[in-house]
Amino acid sequence: MLHYALVFFVIALIAAVFGFGGIAAGAVGIAKTLFFVFLILAVVSFIFNSAGGKG
Repeated sequence: MLHYALVFFVIALIAAVFGFGGIAAGAVGIAKTLFFVFLILAVVSFIFNSAGGKG
C-alpha cells in the first residue's frame, strides 16, 4: 500500500511540473489517503504483534 502511495505522489509531482494542476491535486489526495491508511494499518499491526508475540 505504501508503494501505491509513492506512485501517486510521483504522478502528482510529474503532473505539477507539466502544469496539470487538477490531475496533480487529485493524485496528491489519493496519495495522502493511501499513506494514512498504510500508517494506521502499520500501527495496528505493530500493536497486535507485540501483544500476541510473547508467550
